[in-house]
Order: sequence, then C-alpha cells, then structure tokens
Amino acid sequence: MLARILCSSVVLLLAMSVAAFSQPKRVLVVHSVGRDFSPWDDYARNIREELKLQSKDPVDIFEASLSTARFPDGNEDAFVNYLNAVFSERQLDLIMTIGGPAARFFQQNRQRIFPSTPTLYAALAQQMSSNAPATDAMVSVTVDVLATIDQILKLIPETINVFIVIGNSPIEKLWLGEMRKLFQPLTHRLEITYSNEMSLEEILKRVATLPPRSFIVYGQMLVDADGVVHEGKAAIDRIHAVANAPIFSEQDAFFGRGIVGGRMTNISDVARQSAAVAVRILKGESPGDIKVPPILAASSRYDWRELQRWNISESRLPPGSEVFFRVPSLGEQYRPQLTAVFAAILLQAGIIALLLVERRRRLTAQAEATSRRQEVVRLNRVTTASVLSSSIAHELYQPLGAILSNTEAAQMLLKASPLDVSQLGEILSDIVRDEQRASEIINGLRNLLNNRMEADLQALDLNDTVRDVVRIVSPEVTRRGVVVRTVLATEPLWVRCDPIHLQQVIINLVMNGVDAMEEVPNPHELTIRTNLADAGHVEAKIADSGPGISHNQLTKIFDAFVTTKPQGTGLGLPIARTIVESYGGELWAENRKRGAVFSFKLPLVASTSLSHK
Repeated sequence: MLARILCSSVVLLLAMSVAAFSQPKRVLVVHSVGRDFSPWDDYARNIREELKLQSKDPVDIFEASLSTARFPDGNEDAFVNYLNAVFSERQLDLIMTIGGPAARFFQQNRQRIFPSTPTLYAALAQQMSSNAPATDAMVSVTVDVLATIDQILKLIPETINVFIVIGNSPIEKLWLGEMRKLFQPLTHRLEITYSNEMSLEEILKRVATLPPRSFIVYGQMLVDADGVVHEGKAAIDRIHAVANAPIFSEQDAFFGRGIVGGRMTNISDVARQSAAVAVRILKGESPGDIKVPPILAASSRYDWRELQRWNISESRLPPGSEVFFRVPSLGEQYRPQLTAVFAAILLQAGIIALLLVERRRRLTAQAEATSRRQEVVRLNRVTTASVLSSSIAHELYQPLGAILSNTEAAQMLLKASPLDVSQLGEILSDIVRDEQRASEIINGLRNLLNNRMEADLQALDLNDTVRDVVRIVSPEVTRRGVVVRTVLATEPLWVRCDPIHLQQVIINLVMNGVDAMEEVPNPHELTIRTNLADAGHVEAKIADSGPGISHNQLTKIFDAFVTTKPQGTGLGLPIARTIVESYGGELWAENRKRGAVFSFKLPLVASTSLSHK
C-alpha cells in the first residue's frame, strides 16, 4: 500500500514538472506608434525572430500598439485600461517596449500596469534613456544626427542647402526640437529647411525643385501637417521617386529604398542584443542587474545605385565604408558560367591541339605505311618477275634467235645475184614480227618491274588485262606443264584501275594456282573466267586443279605472312586483297570439287569516264 502511494506521488510530481516546463513564457511587446510604422515595426519583427531562435523555452508573444504617440490629444488612460483588461487573467513574464514613446508610457504608468512584471526597454534612443528606472533593463542605441550631417558634408562639401523631412506627431516634434539645437552651429553655412509644417504633397513638390548643391535628410514621416498618417515606407518611396537631390538617413530600415546611405544603427544588432537580454530575464535574472552598453552606429553603408545616380565617387566615402547593391559586371555576374565556358574552351582547345598532333602523326604514319605498302607491292612484283625470269628468258630467246637467223639469211640474199627481192621482203617481215614479239615480252616485264609509286588510274577492259597476263606468264606455266584456259566475257568489262596493279593481282592469283598444282598429279589445268557479276560489278575467277585449301587455312589465307609454300613469303595474297579493296572491290577464296577458286570483284565504270590508254 505504501509503495503504491509513493508511486502515485512520483507520477504526480513528474506530471507537474512536465507541465511547468511546457508552460510557455508570455511576453508583451508594445509598439511606440503602431505595428506598420518604420523603423519600430522593423525592430519588432527582428526581435521576435531572434527571441524564438535564442529561447530554448516556448515563447508566447502578445503585441500592442501605443497609437496615442501619433496624436497630441491621445488618451493614455484608455490604453492602460485596455492592457489591464486583456491581461488581468494572464500572468506576463516580460514586458518589452519598442522605441521611446512606449518606454516613456510605461515609465509614467508603471504603478497602474503590471508593477511587478520585469520590463525591458528595447531600441531606445540614448537621449531618452535618462528616466529609465534602475530596476528595469534597457538596450539603447546611440543617435548622432550631427555626426551624420558632418559625414554628408565631407562627402558633398559643396552643399549649401539641406532639406530635412520630419513629421508633425508628438514624437516627431520632440526630435525636431533636438535637431534644431544640434544644427544651430551649422546655420551660418547651410540653409536648413524643416518639413514639419508641410503636407506630404507639399514636401513632394519641394524635394522635386530643390536648388542645386542640396541634399535631403530623411528623419521621420509619421503624420504630416495636415494630420495624414503615413504607414510603412510609403513616404520615403514617394519622396525618392521625385527628389532631385540625394537622400540620406541614419535609419537602417530605409536602406535600400532610395537613401544614399551613411552612419546607421544595425537593426539586426539591436534585435540580437534585445533578445539576449529578454532570454536572461525569462530565465530568472533580475532586469536591474543586466547592463548593456549603448549600441553605436555600425560602419557606414552606402547604396551603389544611388552613388551612381548622383555621381558620388566611392573614393570620397569614409574609410571602412561598405557598398551594397552593386550591379556586378558581366564578368562578376556570370563568373561561374564564364569560368565554365573558358574551361570548356581551354579543354576543347587542348583536345583539338592533341587531335591535330595525333592527326599529323596518323597522316605521317599513313603516308609511311602507304609508302611501305607500295614498296612491298613493288618487291612482290620483282619477286614474281624473278620467278618468271627464266621462262621469260627462254621465251625471249626464240624471237631473238629467229631474228638472228633471218638476218643471216638476208645477208646471204644480198650477196646473191640476181637479188631475190620478194624473198628478202618475206625475211624482213619475219624479222619485224619476231621483234614485236620480243618487244611485247620485254614491255610486259618492264611494266611489272615499274618503280613508280603513284597509281595511274585508267579505264581498263578486264578482258584485255587477262590476255596481257596470260602472255606474260605463258612461258612459265608452259614450262611447268600447266594448261591455261580463258573464258572471257563477250563484252568489254571496264574498270577504273592502275594497269600494273591489276596485272599484279591476276599474276599473283595465277602463279598461286600454278604453285598449288605442283603437289598433285596431272592434268594441271588453270581456268580464268570473266563476267559481269551484277549491274555494278565485274568479276574474275581463277580456278586451279590443285589440292584445294584446308578449312583452317581458308579463314586466314589472306593474312600477312601466312603461306602454304616452303619458299613462300606470305605476302602475295594480302597484297592482292589490299590492291583490290583500294579500288572498292573484294577478293575471296573458296574450294571446289577439285582445287580452289580465287575470285575478285571490281566496280564497273563507263568506258568514257576516264581516258583509255
């Protein structure tokens, strides 16, 4: 039973503790003029935000406005009764006033309004802080209007006219009296005009027609001389729209709305300090024990747009001044994009340079490879010619021997009497025929050994080239006991080639077939066929009666240095394929029932497209 009672007590105490910790702190914020009047609304907004950021406990903020500060006949008793009625059943943890009028109101009515509630006077001008009770906390700001004027005169030393915008409410009249005292020493060099007895419309006309060498000081415009109330920042906006002279102010709330700049109290600094003091009070610290030195004006701040508008050089600004709203140059505005573009250009330039170097190397390598390939092709022709040389020599011996015999016979006839002219003519005809035969053999060998590198493209009849090749290889194939048959197309088969290259391809394929047939018994037959393969190509087939090509070798027969002959170089077929493909054709090999067939295709061209030699 006792344990149950103890448990219940502990639970009750915990519940009470949780309730105590979760109970929000109640703070009453009292505005000096109204919630929509600058700069007090700016102070209040920033203080609210800072208070919520700095306080670890929940804060319940109530707000009220001392509108009586705007009117000379304001009834403060009604406001006192209102506050007592609203908060009679709500215990406040802190009262915070914003600005001088609200602070003075609570100082005068302290005994009638929450006399025991801790009070903090925030954003209070130092000139109005002398009457603050020692038991209350205060965050004051230093307002030095004379220093502001002095700074403006250093910035624009040629000034002789000053127009001061100030309203006609009680608080503004109080500040007007202060300014008249402060500016009295300046009246000998400046013509100073105050707007307290003007309506806003009259002020707009005056600022639009100010004489040269003037500037405007914007103090405050809550209520004009006609009794019209001007909330927010409407007045400064309208004045800036028509003013013909630069506008200055020490109110941070108006910075960025048309004032050039100057020495300003930073609203954020005041709000941060005020919230810090409020949190200390809410935690239980006595307000009278919290002493905060007056907050001085921060470093001078200026609007770059207004400096440009009024042609004020930045070199005249006080040391340490900050310039805001500067319109960045294209380079500053698009620095990341320009940096990225520049980097991309550099990267592309580097890549292009590398590609150009690589291209030059590739072209050099290609030229060298082409030169080497042409040299290999020529060496292949020389090798082929050397293979054919003995047979060609034998073939050449016959016409030369006949020429010699006919010449000796002609000499004998010339010595005879009478001279047999008809028989001598026959002998001379035989000599001419044999000389032509020898010339054909020599020209064929010379063309095969031609050392030129560049292709001499001509329109050639494939049939004629086959016939020329047969004449060249005829002595060798006859010596080896090979019978060559040609089955040529009846119509010309025009191709666009170098004649020597085309001869070399056919000779390589013919001699390859002749070599293959040495391994098999007779008969040795080699057939060369030409025909029109399709509408756009001509075709030649060289078929032998040899053993054919094994399956393993068939797939790599055209690879370099692959050969089936003991003395072969393995270059003939690769060179032949390279030549054919360089002219847009194709070369392939296949087996037949007996032997192998090498075939190639070349594009068909019109006979008139190139000169025919």
